[in-house]
Amino acid sequence: MKKEKQGNRSDNFSEEKTNTVKNPDEWTTGDEEMTGAQRSYLKTLSDEAGEETNEGLSKAEASKKIEELQQKTGRGKDH
Repeated sequence: MKKEKQGNRSDNFSEEKTNTVKNPDEWTTGDEEMTGAQRSYLKTLSDEAGEETNEGLSKAEASKKIEELQQKTGRGKDH
């Protein structure tokens, strides 16, 4: 019997990876209180940007603010 060649695992992984980034507005838990890690990183970024830290943000709001401050401070995935 001849085995058929199976798909390349790395190809499958790269396809899945592109689907892992989800808009915070679509998170099912986005309206929950931000996590401790988000709070800590948000404080660090806010301090660097010279802005006040808003402690009352949801997970989704904190994620958006973190992205905004990463751009402002030059930190983050694109820098």
